[in-house]
Parts: sequence; C-alpha cells; structure tokens
Amino acid sequence: MSYTDEVLSMLAEKNADQPEFLQATKEVLESLRTVIDANEAEYRKTALIERIVTPERQILFRVPWVDDKGVAHVNNGYRVQFNSAIGPYKGGLRFHPSVNLSIIKFLGFEQIFKNSLTGLPIGGGKGGCDFDPHGKSDAEVMRFCQSFMTELYKYIGADVDVPAGDIGVGGREIGYLYGQYKRITGLYEGVLTGKGLTYGGSLARTQATGYGLLYLTQEMLKSNGIDLAGKTVVVSGAGNVAIYAIEKAQQLGAKPVTCSDSTGWIYDPEGIDVALLKEVKEVKRARLTEYAAQRSSAQYHEGKGVFSVKCDVALPCATQNELTLEDAKLLVSNGVTAVCEGANMPTTYDATEYLLANKVLFVGGKAANAGGVATSALEMSQNSERLSWTFDEVDNKLHGIMVNIFHNLDDAAKEYGVAGNYVAGANIAGFLKVADAMKAQGLV
Repeated sequence: MSYTDEVLSMLAEKNADQPEFLQATKEVLESLRTVIDANEAEYRKTALIERIVTPERQILFRVPWVDDKGVAHVNNGYRVQFNSAIGPYKGGLRFHPSVNLSIIKFLGFEQIFKNSLTGLPIGGGKGGCDFDPHGKSDAEVMRFCQSFMTELYKYIGADVDVPAGDIGVGGREIGYLYGQYKRITGLYEGVLTGKGLTYGGSLARTQATGYGLLYLTQEMLKSNGIDLAGKTVVVSGAGNVAIYAIEKAQQLGAKPVTCSDSTGWIYDPEGIDVALLKEVKEVKRARLTEYAAQRSSAQYHEGKGVFSVKCDVALPCATQNELTLEDAKLLVSNGVTAVCEGANMPTTYDATEYLLANKVLFVGGKAANAGGVATSALEMSQNSERLSWTFDEVDNKLHGIMVNIFHNLDDAAKEYGVAGNYVAGANIAGFLKVADAMKAQGLV
C-alpha cells in the first residue's frame, strides 16, 4: 500500500463520522500523489503527511447565552488551529446550524493551502458555532457574540490566530466579537479581520472574495485564449461572494444571469440588476421573491436549478457540495467552458472528476476564492502599520495576488505532468510551500 493510501485509510478509520473532512483530505491527497510518491521516504520518516492532515489544536467549547425572553440557550463553539508553519492561524468563523467538527476541520484543512497560495505569511485555521443569527435581534446576537468571545479570546491574538467572518458572521457580528475581545484583554490590535472602517477595517474587504474570483477567472480564460467579455455567467448564492462576483463580472463585460438563496433561484435573461439585488439582500435581508416582484424580466423558481441554465462560465458561490454530478452533466451538455468556485468546496468530488474529464477549465475554491483571506491579510498589514490604504490600492494588490495565484498553480500543474489540471496544480503549489516550512522547523 502506498504512503498516500495508508494515510487515507488512517483518516477514514479515525474520522469515520466526519464526511466533509474526509472528502477534503481525499481530494487533496489524491491530487498530491505524484509529489508524495517522489518524496515518500523523506515524508514517511518525518510523518509529514500525517502531521499536515492532523490539526495542531482543536478547541471545543460551550456558548451559553440568553434570548430576549430571558430563556437560556447553549450552543457548541469550535476553533480548529490546523497549521501554523508559514504564519499565524487565519480563517473565518461560521455561525450556522449545520456547523460541526467535520465541517470546521474540512474548512480549516482547505484554508492551509488557500492561505499558502496567496503568497502571504498566514497559516490555516477555522472556527464557528451551530448558532443561527437569522431571525435573532441585535441584542440577542450581541449577547451570543460576547459569550462566544469570552471563551475564544484565550486562544487568539494578532500574532497567534486571526479569525474573520464567514457564513452568518458579517460586520455586525465582527463588531460585537471585537468589542468583547478588547473589553476583556484591553488590547486594540488586529485580532479580527473584516472589521468596520471606523475601527481598523480595510476598504475593498467586502468585495474581495467576489472580485478576486473574477480576477482569477479572467486570467485563467485569458491564458487559454478566451475573453471573459461577452460571456454568459451563472452564479449561485446571493450573499456577499455572489453579489460582488456578479458586480465584477458585469464590470469586466460578462453577463451574469442567475443568483439563488436557500428557498429558490432567479433567472434574469437581461442580466442581474446588481443594485436591486443589493437592496433585497443587503438592506431588506429579504428573499429573492422580492427581486422577482420588482424586476419584470426575472423568473423565480423554487428549489435548486441554477446550473441548468445554458452558460459559458459557472461560479458556484453558495455552500459546500451544491454542484452535484447531475449539475455537472447539465453544464457540460450545455457547453460550459469554465467553472470556478466562489464558495468552499461547492462541487462534489464526483462532479469535479466529471468536469475535469470533460476538459472543462476548473479552479477549486482554495485558489479561486482566496481573495477574501488575501485581503484579510492586507487588513492585518494595515493594522500593524497603523495605516489605511485606499480602495484602489487594496484592489490593485488583490488583482495582483489573484493573477499570481493562477500562474503559480498553472506552473505547478505543468511541472508535475498534469498540465491543465488546476485542482492538482493548486494543491501542489500550496502544499509544497507548507511542506518546506514544516521540514525546516523539525518535528513539531
């Protein structure tokens, strides 16, 4: 049995109840076989692969809080500090009922390589809670966030672990979390990113993941002799990533025609009205039925179906495992050219394999959606310097980072004999940097 298979077998035995984590590790290690085989003796001797798939620290804690009626509740909090070989742990906090240890470990594992790909000195981590902020009052969210941070603060710091937002954790939640951290520690430091502009946040952070996704998509198409301008784009999701992916796609001359939320999806053949979408989702926090009610060209459909629309480029920007094998077959039959992930692991393993087998240009989330964490690291830099950069300064740095990410993964794929397989290229490029740092630092 190969070293790769031994590690995968060990993971399956020890983490049988963690399907998302097993899916992530299998996808990464399978794509790293060539590299692992070439260095098997060295990696075995130092247990490097076992170490890279095992978190340095897993923190699980209870979060008690009281609602507006005086009723007490208890949620489960998590912070997985996965790998600090190249810098302090960096990764978001997710507040959603689906959060469990498997999902946090999958996200933290992916974050190692995503952060490595940015070229910035940040390690991989992730955290969250099975608390649902949707439908809660501001006072309830504040009390919850203060309770959550009262435990989390012990394990984080500007040079230790720097969380950010993720699903369910936006500007409101970051503000409450930061306020409680400062209250407890007395420190005014860059311990959280995604902060408000009045207390250390960075311009362009809101737009960063969606904009970065389009910068990489454009560069990938350009490198394959294709112009993004004029192409029809389908986007899933209607949150932060999706909205700003749609906005940047339009700015680059493409035509995004879909978006979706948890109840249904919109097909707008005239192109999504970004201003209306922002009004519905960011201001009113309403469902997409409201968009359809105000836009005569829009067609609203319940359930799933975004990927049934004929398109040139598909950008899954909602949640994990949303693009299934059936969706991949529909996309291919409709002549899709490229799929780039705006969410974390939104494409199932078999769907990814099908897209690659059918020569679809495909870039996974650890590369394609790295713009968010890259700009978070730029926020850390601004906090350390006690400076604020302009929107254009941050946006230009983001563009450069995303272009470099594509070329790094493209070069790695070519070097290891898998040219055109950008999934393998991203994993290889991200892994090699972390592996070199781990080897240099000894058995820790």
